[in-house]
Amino acid sequence: MIEGPYFALVVLGAVWCGVSSGVFVAFSTFVMRGLGALPAAQGIAAMNAINVAALTPAFMVVFLGAAVLCAVIAVVTFVLWPDPGTAELLVGCVLYLVGSFGVTVLASVPRNAALAGLSGAEESEGAAAQWRTYLVEWVRWNHVRAATAAAASALFVLALT
Repeated sequence: MIEGPYFALVVLGAVWCGVSSGVFVAFSTFVMRGLGALPAAQGIAAMNAINVAALTPAFMVVFLGAAVLCAVIAVVTFVLWPDPGTAELLVGCVLYLVGSFGVTVLASVPRNAALAGLSGAEESEGAAAQWRTYLVEWVRWNHVRAATAAAASALFVLALT
């Protein structure tokens, strides 16, 4: 049975991963749909503003905090190697670190940087085409982030039972 500070660490990991998943789900289900309903120039400008505004301590505590907690949980799990929950904890950590954090670094951030490069050219046909492509690809990868963060949270809870 997982107990003591290790229990608290896993509970925090489950909560942080769950909150991250909720943010990703919100973006996939209504924020991006709303932005996609706007004319391309307005959608691009709004998403660029969101990407700048997202770099706040509050969001970073949730997003990076979950990654740090997963890394710590993975290390502690390897050191303690508890019989119950080991597989769930390690798979949960990998899911978040690869599927949420890794996808952010390798898929979302480069797309956001490319979109920021359209600043000033939002009215062009090329920008409108890039916006449509961005919406489809970004949301697809965001679904991956949401699903893996939710799965990590669920696995942490399962490890505690």
